[in-house]
Order: sequence, then structure tokens, then C-alpha cells
Amino acid sequence: MHLSEINIYPLKSLKGISLAEAVIEDRGLRYDRRWMLVDRTNRFLTQREFPVMARVSVEIDGDKFMAAIDHERIDVPFDPESGEFHTSQIWKSEVVAEFYSGDVDEWFSRALGTDCRLVRMPEASRRAVNPEFAVRKDDIVSFADGYPFMLIGQASLDDLNSRLADPLPMNRFRPNFVVEGSDAFAEDSWKKIRIGETIFHVVKPCERCVIPTIDQTTGVKTGKEPTRTLSTYRLKDGNVLFGQNLIAEKAGGVVRVGDPVELLGT
Repeated sequence: MHLSEINIYPLKSLKGISLAEAVIEDRGLRYDRRWMLVDRTNRFLTQREFPVMARVSVEIDGDKFMAAIDHERIDVPFDPESGEFHTSQIWKSEVVAEFYSGDVDEWFSRALGTDCRLVRMPEASRRAVNPEFAVRKDDIVSFADGYPFMLIGQASLDDLNSRLADPLPMNRFRPNFVVEGSDAFAEDSWKKIRIGETIFHVVKPCERCVIPTIDQTTGVKTGKEPTRTLSTYRLKDGNVLFGQNLIAEKAGGVVRVGDPVELLGT
């Protein structure tokens, strides 16, 4: 087995970036979901409510990132330098975030067609993972839905596509890691793996929402697939499961496309 894709999503629910290598940090891959858009009550926004977010691309460039949609673009510094901190809400978590202002907020509000603000997760903010599935009591996560890393086996998508009239690309499921060389849904039974030199604990299946029904190129909801088909054979306790959430045993390593993936425990 080997790692065939590495993806990050610097701004939660916007278009992802495919990488050749990435640094492992406690709260996820470096730059992954460190920024987020919130409404005026400081609650997080995603493609669930605003599918157009899929059309906004992001590119990392030194100490800033560039966001673009259609022919409009904006450069955003990593550090807002606003000195404005507020508690923001993501699911059941409340996290102190640093807020941008002015032109940045106006640009994203136009892009989404709704009044919103951009926030960054400061290094000092500590958002805990669900303690029921934590490896250590101090495990943390970025603005990702719940866990630092998410993995899908390519064979699992191939199995799904064999059941669909119109096959779907992997980007519908927004994984960090894609593994080739495993059997379909083999990752369901994994407990511990090594990717390159980093050990990961496989802690919880990924419960899917409506985002896989959204075309990640057009930002348009395309119907009930793949949820309808997945629900015929991947349904457990009312949730459609596809992919696995991971927690790294130790930060600081580097993973690279092509790295061997070794099964250490099931």
C-alpha cells in the first residue's frame, strides 16, 4: 500500500489543494483548515448551506494565501493583525479565533452572497477532539469537523463508483490522505498505520453529510448521489460511513506522495 494523494483545505469548506508532501502537526496537516468563514453570530459556514464555497480556490504563497472565484481574487495575510479576538462556534465547540476585517470580509461576503467574516485559529487556541475517541487527553484539532486527519482508500471509491451510473471523483469526499493498494473498505478494520515515518491511530469512521452531493468544480448540488447508494450498504446507526478519521502519534514528521503505508494493528 502507498499514499497516492495528500490534500489540504486551508480555508474550511473552500476548494482544496493537492500537495506532493506535507508537514504533520498536532491539529492536522500544516495549513489545513486553519481559517474559516463565520456568520455575524460567529457560527461557522460550510458548503452545506453555501455550495458556492466549493468554487472558491485557495493558493498558499509565502506568508499569505490567495483566494479566487471567477475573475475576482484577493491576497490575505496569514496574520490578520487586527487584534480582534472573539469566540467562534463550530459544531459543539467554542473556539477563540482572530478576526479579519474590512476588505477581506467584504470580498468573501460578495463571493458567498451572504454577510460573513474570515477568522484564523491562533496557535494558542486549543480545540479538543471528542474525548471518547482521543488517543491522549490533550489531542487537538483545527477547524476540521472533528479530527486532525481523514483517510480514504482508493479501492473504496472504486467500489462505490462501480455501483453508480455516473462515477464521482475523490474530491467529493475531501480527504487528506488517499491510499492505493488496499482492498475496498479495508480501512474500516485498521487501528494503527504508519505512513512514511509517522504513526497514525485510526480512531473513528467518517460520518458523511450532504457535501459529497455537491460538484466541487461547479458548486452545484447534483442530486441524491452518492448518499443514496452509500446508504444501501454503508449505513450504521443512521449514519452513512465513508473514510476514517486519524490522529497522529507524534507531530513534526513529513508525509510524501508515494510513501509506503504499513498496517500496524487492526
